[in-house]
Amino acid sequence: MGLNSLRFPLQNEKPCSQAEPSIAHRVGRNDPATAPPATFEGIIGKSSALRRVLQMVETVAREDSTVLLLGETGTGKELIARAIHGHSSRNAGPFVKLNCAAIPTGLLESELFGHERGSFTGAIAQKIGRLELAHQGSLFLDEMGDIPLELQPKLLRVLQEREFERLGSTRTQKVDVRIVAATHRDLEGMIIEKQFRSDLYYRVNVFPIQVPPLRERPDDIPLLVEHFVKQATQRMGKTINTIPQETADALSGYRWPGNIRELENVIERAVILTTGPVLRLSPRDLKSRIMPGQNSDRQQTLEEVERNHILNTLRDTRWVLSGASGAAARLGLNRSTLYFRMKKLGITRSVESGPRTQKLVVMERE
Repeated sequence: MGLNSLRFPLQNEKPCSQAEPSIAHRVGRNDPATAPPATFEGIIGKSSALRRVLQMVETVAREDSTVLLLGETGTGKELIARAIHGHSSRNAGPFVKLNCAAIPTGLLESELFGHERGSFTGAIAQKIGRLELAHQGSLFLDEMGDIPLELQPKLLRVLQEREFERLGSTRTQKVDVRIVAATHRDLEGMIIEKQFRSDLYYRVNVFPIQVPPLRERPDDIPLLVEHFVKQATQRMGKTINTIPQETADALSGYRWPGNIRELENVIERAVILTTGPVLRLSPRDLKSRIMPGQNSDRQQTLEEVERNHILNTLRDTRWVLSGASGAAARLGLNRSTLYFRMKKLGITRSVESGPRTQKLVVMERE
């Protein structure tokens, strides 16, 4: 589905003339029938992949269980976390977020649990941690895979006992908080590599939700493009109401490794460079472009090449990983490293019973 599927002219604007074959569509109002319910604030799309995620959000929001959001960076995991909070019985309470990858390791404990005055050099005053601020609300732990090992037991205690101590304090405090965690990393692979505690993983992985990458939501690209164009033009005081067909084809054909965040940045740049009512997008604004009739295999990334090589080796060895003739030996890896790479690249296998039929399932990288 390309951007030419959108035909929503601006209010009081004449419909696009048939004498303009190069015009994909006029930027205008979204069709309410193609967008998620208004209660999912900020979430834009109509694809089946997105709707499945929103159905899971509605299901788990009614409960008070811990949720783990999995997916690549830039896929909108924070918006999903906010939707869970907004549809829960805690929606009147605070929604507090903490990006675990953005806080230096030495300060993360203080940021999460708080500290008392004088608990360490520079602690000149008491600090309330994010966990305490989220009392009777929800705490969103983004990039949970970046929490250091030494801090993980304290977080596990919060999940199990709903209690903690501020740094430098001996007083135990109870907390009523729902935790929604997110990561783009392969936590199971990290467990094998001794980088993440298995008990914490099993405690946080109560209700996992896989947030799909943008390349699995092609029907949503036109809606997102229109949204970001309107958003940028309003902010910059410009008027852009038309997207050319070649621009539409380029946006629809690109794989978007940076997902929605990358799309938003590309559109913002295009709006900055556009001087008239027609959006102008230079091919240089995209790292690669899949043109009509072009073989996308010629533009494989290093990760895709690795993924295909591992897949071919697994097929040759009939999915035997260990042993002298196994895939790990052929690839020059030990078994645990190969398993970690398979999980990171999203390679799994589903085998139907019986020697005659085998079904290979290869998922996109998480």
